[in-house]
Amino acid sequence: MTVDVLRRPALADRRARVAVAVLFFTNGALFANLLPRYPQIKADLGIGNAAYGLAVAAFPAGAVTAGLAAGILVRRFGSARVAVGGTLLTGVGILAAGLADSVVVFAGALFLAGAMDAFTDVAQNAHGLRVQRRYGRSVINSFHAIWSIGAVTGGSMAAAAIALGVARGPHLLLSAVVFAVAACVALRYCLPGPETETETEAEPAADTGAEDSAPPPSRAPAAGLRTGWVLAALVLIATAGTLVEDAGMSWATLYLSDSLHATAALAASGYVALVGAQFVGRIVGDRLVDRFGQRAVARSGALIAAIGMGLALAVPTVPGTVLGFAAAGFGVATLVPAAMHEADELPGLKPGSGLTLVSWLMRLGFLLSPPVVGLVADATSLRVGLLVVPLAGLLVLLCAGVLRPRRD
Repeated sequence: MTVDVLRRPALADRRARVAVAVLFFTNGALFANLLPRYPQIKADLGIGNAAYGLAVAAFPAGAVTAGLAAGILVRRFGSARVAVGGTLLTGVGILAAGLADSVVVFAGALFLAGAMDAFTDVAQNAHGLRVQRRYGRSVINSFHAIWSIGAVTGGSMAAAAIALGVARGPHLLLSAVVFAVAACVALRYCLPGPETETETEAEPAADTGAEDSAPPPSRAPAAGLRTGWVLAALVLIATAGTLVEDAGMSWATLYLSDSLHATAALAASGYVALVGAQFVGRIVGDRLVDRFGQRAVARSGALIAAIGMGLALAVPTVPGTVLGFAAAGFGVATLVPAAMHEADELPGLKPGSGLTLVSWLMRLGFLLSPPVVGLVADATSLRVGLLVVPLAGLLVLLCAGVLRPRRD
């Protein structure tokens, strides 16, 4: 292990790491360019909170519908090509959503964008894990940190466009073209070769001493049951992270502008604060995990998210709410990368199976959250609906025991 950690990665591996970082950046930036436009789109379409929640749920619905096909596409075409192709089509869907003149077209475009985003998400994480294995140490958190930078960049681009009075069409077209070009350039520097190299490399290790190390047949069902429970807990942890992210994506701008009467440009700062703090949490996440263990980091982050957003909702002000979303973003920063990494190493599953399942199932959080929050908001208020954020923190506290403790 020491040799793997200390050896200097090859030039091709370093270039591939930068290329994957670019893919994560574009993935974060594309959708973030649309989010601050949601209040304008909602107003132009003349829909209520419940209808709006159902419409924006089309994005995760598309992701859940298409998610399991991502593995097939990756094996057929390669993770890098699938990631880039998904990026291009995500941009098309987002542009169509921005230009929609009916709620049906808006939801349909978001469904397309969500399906393509699911392909990109699985593919870029799969390629990132290939790069991580080449490095011999953890780098996956850094990719998710770059995604947060992309989301901040995209949200800031949208806020600037709104402040300057740029129409949605030209703004989202420029965004789609710029990030499509960046993704296509990155494709050139991704790792070559088949996606099955991991399975091939793992075969000798699996064969060596397999008969001696295999558990007795009577223990196999128990081991399988435990793996299933751990996988379910990891899905809940990742879903909690997505619930908080969706609160920022779908409702932060709307809550700040409608409920707290912030200006359109200032209202975009809620989502920007969430993903900005999430970026900081991911940058320091690897060091914190090495020092305190993934379990302690997840529990501490869950408390920060629950308390920070809980206080912001209890005492609603614009600055306090922005800080609350920032606390939530920082608190859940490492949850999705941790769940994906843990799932990818679960015993008894084929390589990549745990990653695909967690990536697919966690999107149920995105699917269920918008309509539920919308219905609660129409029945009571959006302030009450946003209690989903502190509740997500409590869910992590309950499930974090499946994560790895500190290593001595």
